[in-house]
Amino acid sequence: MLIIYHNPRCSKSRGALEQVQQFATQNQLDLNIVDYQKTPLDLMQLTELHQLLQADTTCSVRDMVRDNEALFDTLSLQQADDDSLLQALAAHPQLLQRPIVRFNNRALIARPPELLDNFLQMS
Repeated sequence: MLIIYHNPRCSKSRGALEQVQQFATQNQLDLNIVDYQKTPLDLMQLTELHQLLQADTTCSVRDMVRDNEALFDTLSLQQADDDSLLQALAAHPQLLQRPIVRFNNRALIARPPELLDNFLQMS
């Protein structure tokens, strides 16, 4: 199963979605497109996603957070620990970095979308 956590209003996310759809079609894979703002991830799902992101890269919980959003400052998350950041992501899905692609027990923050090429081929 190939999953993309997607925001249709984001051009980078739309670009990644095109790549993922093409890869899924070529490889006859099921693709689950999750608009994470309409279907937010809960704390357990976010924790699992972080573990997958961390498996291949040095991705921290902080890397999962869009710190350029005004809400990040409003919630005073600059010095927050990992648990607080995950709770903020669960409560405020717009803070989740996008797009995130999950495939074969691996995950990647696909910014820029070109990172997907190697990720999908290696999975």
